[in-house]
Amino acid sequence: MRLRGLCIRIDKRGISARYITYELYGEGKTLPHLSLEISDNIAARIDVQELCVRLHEVMVKSGVFPLGGIRVRAHLVSNYVIADAETENGFIDMVLRMGAGRSLADRKMAGQQIFDAATAYLAPLFQKPHFALSFEIRDIDPELSWKKNSIHARLGH
Repeated sequence: MRLRGLCIRIDKRGISARYITYELYGEGKTLPHLSLEISDNIAARIDVQELCVRLHEVMVKSGVFPLGGIRVRAHLVSNYVIADAETENGFIDMVLRMGAGRSLADRKMAGQQIFDAATAYLAPLFQKPHFALSFEIRDIDPELSWKKNSIHARLGH
């Protein structure tokens, strides 16, 4: 099934909108939640919402995740000490939590696509020796996970 969605962004530069076409795949596999912890000094140098949108698009296009379960969220971190405590040091730590049941090949493929997209978007930050990007995928044990979601029903899956 194909869906077309409107992505609207409101930020200090104003309002922008664009249409994105999504293919729905991976029925029955749930909980692809990508969380980003971003040091505030890095958040000040990038468009955090645009990074979230780009990573969301990659997750949708991967074919591994159902649209209704995808979440990408960023949390800014203002208290941290990194490596040699140089104040210019900054980081983005990405963690993808997903429900069990996907093959190792699918998880690696989707993970590589997400990491490649983040690396490409953040390329300017690697020009200085003060930036660290990390990414980890965690499988969620279905016996230890509770959730309730009305979005899947609205999307028809």
